Amino acid sequence: MSKAKHICAAIAAILTITVAAQQTAAQQKSILVFAAASMKNALDDVNDAFTKESSIKVVASYAASSTLMKQIERGAPADVFLSADIDWMDYGAKHGLIKSESRFDLLGNRLVLIAPKDSAIGHVDIGPGFDLAALAGDGRVAVGDVRAVPAGLYAKAALEKLGAWAAIEPKLAMAESVRAALVLVARGEAPLGIVYETDAKIEPDVKTVGVFPADSHPPIIYPVALTASAKPEAGGYLGFLRTQQAKVIFEKYGFNILVKPAS
Repeated sequence: MSKAKHICAAIAAILTITVAAQQTAAQQKSILVFAAASMKNALDDVNDAFTKESSIKVVASYAASSTLMKQIERGAPADVFLSADIDWMDYGAKHGLIKSESRFDLLGNRLVLIAPKDSAIGHVDIGPGFDLAALAGDGRVAVGDVRAVPAGLYAKAALEKLGAWAAIEPKLAMAESVRAALVLVARGEAPLGIVYETDAKIEPDVKTVGVFPADSHPPIIYPVALTASAKPEAGGYLGFLRTQQAKVIFEKYGFNILVKPAS
């Protein structure tokens, strides 16, 4: 083999090694996203789409927003926090746990009353004077913990506004997250539950029997932000959440888009 051919072969080998190394490095990149439990189905699809486009792996941890923020406060290495309410994001900002300049409101949702799919309970008009305690009878109403879980906080606010709180409080079955409350109803362990509209859409064993008036509780808003310790590649993920591609996925699962798509 001539000297020129040796040089060309060597260059080709170096280029092959370099490309392989770059591909490996990209594959090894990952970000950790802490997201509200109600986001799971939609965000799993969004994360898959982001990984296909960027080669950056997304590891998602789903739980109540309150639980996730407390974990971040204790040092959990999350790169992105996606909350089901503004209060827990505000908490993160107040304690320096997020990059406030990266924060924006991403999604909206609705609060609904659900029952097992074979329940005899039909459509329920929810308004002032709504007697949820009578509707529940001897059973309990599954909700996220009304002391911390966003879905539970929204539910409590709505029930107080509608004058139903005092009678129903002793009958509440409080769960660690909205998805845990959903499971209680799907399994028939609770005859009624209060969850987000998007949760009811993805569970075939429940049906929506009523919708809470939008003015009965604070607006259901999902803000997102980078954490204070976020890796650089997490910024690209936040950008992807604003794309038309992500918007289509979120809308498929019933979320309202609050941010204008970037592309």
